[in-house]
Amino acid sequence: MAITFGQIAGLIAAIAFAVLVVFMCRVLAHLVQTVKEMNKTVELLTQDVDKLANNVDRIMDKTNTLMEDVNSKSKKLDPLFQTAAELSESIADLNQATRKTAEKISESASGAGKVASAFKMGKTVLGFVSRHLNKD
Repeated sequence: MAITFGQIAGLIAAIAFAVLVVFMCRVLAHLVQTVKEMNKTVELLTQDVDKLANNVDRIMDKTNTLMEDVNSKSKKLDPLFQTAAELSESIADLNQATRKTAEKISESASGAGKVASAFKMGKTVLGFVSRHLNKD
């Protein structure tokens, strides 16, 4: 029995095809295992995300409650800040009035100093005139 060249080529092709099928089966087996693991991972991630979403919802509820509390307390503090602002304006007005009063007192003191100088000068002149009249 003589094997022809075409039969040898067919035998090589059949062996190559068998090797390819075995290789593809192994690849597919690994691919199936990888897909199963990926499905498990996605399932775990979904569960974790669900838990995380629930936690985030609870945190958001608590945050909203705290924000409402802070807002209500800050509204209670608004009159205090308004009073402080009015007090600072009153202090500024008082400082300005004190400065004006000090300026008036200073001007009055300056005027009083001039009157005192004029009075002293008048006294000196009167003393001088009295001496001249007493000499005669």
